Parts: sequence; structure tokens; C-alpha cells
Amino acid sequence: MTGRGVRVAVIDSGVHASHPHIGGVTGGVTIGEHGEGSAYVDTLGHGTAVMAAIQEKAPEAEYFAVKVFDSELRASIDVIVRAMEWCIDRRIDVVNLSLGTSNAAHAGRFQPLLARAAQHGAILVSAREVNGIPAFPGSLPGVFGVSLDWDCQRDCYSYKQTPGGLQLAASGYPRSIPGVPQERNLHGISFAVANATGFVVRTCQGMKIRSYENVFSALIAGANRISARIDAA
Repeated sequence: MTGRGVRVAVIDSGVHASHPHIGGVTGGVTIGEHGEGSAYVDTLGHGTAVMAAIQEKAPEAEYFAVKVFDSELRASIDVIVRAMEWCIDRRIDVVNLSLGTSNAAHAGRFQPLLARAAQHGAILVSAREVNGIPAFPGSLPGVFGVSLDWDCQRDCYSYKQTPGGLQLAASGYPRSIPGVPQERNLHGISFAVANATGFVVRTCQGMKIRSYENVFSALIAGANRISARIDAA
């Protein structure tokens, strides 16, 4: 599976489309406090590394950069909500949110969006927790929440079924950079989400009905196949 036919949005700091790890970007947008813009060049490098980790696993998907971070990895809840609305309105299939808020007061802002996403068949992948604290929207039902597993290899993922849905776990390392030690490269929960998103995109390829339930079942089957291969080795 290569992600062919799947539309993917990365809500982050934009992207450097010419980076050697980026295979192509269909388009994108910058969403800020005062409106939207057509430029989405990454000034931080974070969004580029996130998209590269996803593209490594799903190189033939169609990618869109939704820039919400500029000089720092912070954005208001209003900007994040508008970014998610942009994705849903444009029939994006998989939305990567390598971010989250621990402010429980914001949970209610996400609920209508999750209902709209489900209605339009948009799959959301986000951080389930940050430093042990539940994060939103990743800890809400209907979102594929991702946890960090430093022992997990980048070519696999694990899962846990919880009352709130399917919890994924993946490596916190992005694609390697020649000559840069792994521990000095960007790393953390953002890249666990990105690695998990890559597997979600692959899972969605060729799926006629991309519902949360169908992707849920396929991810469990996929993780079990990976485990079987590892055990056999």
C-alpha cells in the first residue's frame, strides 16, 4: 500500500516543498488569527518533518499543508478549529494533528467538528496525551489518539482498545537525516502521530467507506499482521 487515492492534510507549520524528503504537495493554506493566505512555507521545519514521516509510508497520497504555526509551535483554539473546518470542507480523507491541548474547556469546541468529520468520512489522527496529560482532540471518541512508544520501530505500530476508541502507539522519531544522530534530530509525540498517520493513510487506500469503524478494524488487522511477521522473524 502506498496511499494512492487518499487526500491527506497536515495541520502544522507548513512545508518546504523542495525538501528532499518531500515527494510532492498538492496545495495548502495558512490560517492565522486575522484570516487565510495562500502561502504555506515552513519557517520552523516541524511541519516538513511531520509530512516527510507520513510520506515515507504513503508516498502516493495527495498532500495538503495547513499552516497554523509560524514563529513558534503555538496557535489559538480558534485557529485550530478553523484549520480543521478547512480540511473537512475540502473533503480531506485523513487529517494529521501532531498537536493537542490539555485544556479540558476546549473539548466542547471539538465535538461538533468530530461529528462533521464523521459525516464526511474524514479520519482524524492526533496526540492522545502530552507528558502524561490527556490531550484534545486526540483523547476524544471518534479520533485515532496516538501515544508515544520509544521501543516501537518506525516500520510498525501497536494498538490498545479502550472505552473511548482505538489507541495507537508509534515511534517518536522522524525520518533520519544523514550525519545527524537520531537523538539530535526532531523527536517526540508529534512524530509518533505522524508515523501512525502514515499507517492510517495506507489503511485507507482502496477502502470504499472510510468510516472510523472500518479503519478501526483494518488497523487492528494490520497491527496483528505486523506482529506475526516480527514473531516469525
